[in-house]
Amino acid sequence: MTPFPEDPAMTYPTVRLRPKAEARAIRHGFPWVYADELVTDRRTQALAPGALAVLEDAERRSLGLVTVNTGSKIIARMLDRDPDAVIDETWFAVRLTRALALRERLFDRPFYRLVHAEADGLPGIVIDRFGAAAVIQPNAAWAEQHLPALAAALAEVTGVSVIVKNGTGRSRGLEGLAEETLVLRGALDGPVTVEMNGACYMADLTGGQKTGLFYDQRPNHAFAARLARGARVLDVFSHVGGFALAALAGGAASALAVDASAPALALAERGAEAGGMADRFQTRQGDAFATLEALGAEGAQFDLVICDPPAFAPSKPALEAGLRAYERIARLAAPLVSPGGFLGLCSCSHAADLAAFRNASARGIGRGGRRGQLIHTGFAGPDHPILPQLAESGYLKALFFRLDG
Repeated sequence: MTPFPEDPAMTYPTVRLRPKAEARAIRHGFPWVYADELVTDRRTQALAPGALAVLEDAERRSLGLVTVNTGSKIIARMLDRDPDAVIDETWFAVRLTRALALRERLFDRPFYRLVHAEADGLPGIVIDRFGAAAVIQPNAAWAEQHLPALAAALAEVTGVSVIVKNGTGRSRGLEGLAEETLVLRGALDGPVTVEMNGACYMADLTGGQKTGLFYDQRPNHAFAARLARGARVLDVFSHVGGFALAALAGGAASALAVDASAPALALAERGAEAGGMADRFQTRQGDAFATLEALGAEGAQFDLVICDPPAFAPSKPALEAGLRAYERIARLAAPLVSPGGFLGLCSCSHAADLAAFRNASARGIGRGGRRGQLIHTGFAGPDHPILPQLAESGYLKALFFRLDG
């Protein structure tokens, strides 16, 4: 079965919302249909994962063209309000051109998130650009099936010569997709150097976490760098140097990067060397919680402590445990902050909204024996736009506190 008509004159199959499903939300821009909202008769169940279909409301009025995966909780994703749209290289090129225009207005150099999934009209697709290279994360079944057309359009629109498919992560598992990372076009001879906020980062596009670098923290790195002038900095869950290298570029006296990954810390050290900061930079490999406890036992003190963990609450069932983990991080980190120093706490959990994360962080700081002012709340950069109808597209939160004595 082909996932879409090869001939535009062919018709798509139709799928229909249940009578009590909220068609108004779809009409007003919500991009998803959940499994309990769609009529899943035998014909719908027979659609291959990633198949295209026309979505109708209960009165059989067309809502647009969707991609269907009956094995996913998100059973349908809106692709185009035109039910006759043809999903081909030209269709991808239109959306990529629009996404590129925004990033070229925002940034002087081609290092950014080019496509932020639903917010850029390409549900389940993330593309990060690293100069002449780009990394695609096809996190939905339809994206996997249309990857050749997407890659061709990406090369045509941006001129990139290297395209990597990063097929890893929780989202692919939810779509029933296997993990796979490979170079689709061109060749790589090592990590890519990315200059950002005055620091040099080394991004491993084939073996690193996610796409190799976290562009979403760029504005929060910059804010932390302002706090770091002359400071002793601790960067926990540092990855390839994250906040630590930005802080050093901002004039920090020293920075200690903590991460469980030895390869990530090795890339951080290479970045420090490339930026002429190696004499002020140290790393410490280990579990973050255990390392925070050990530093506390050692009586270590820092003027700026930042914790940027992975998503502790990636889904609603994980929310309670995730909030406890965020509280524990704050409790362990707060005593390490010198009087009048700063504590930065981050969350990339979809399920933990800003209020819940802020409350967990404040509880942890209090349990750590400290009090403080919340001086700044940060989010992802503008190359990670938010679809207003989809709260999940605005996942990143960063809280900066000034702690008392």
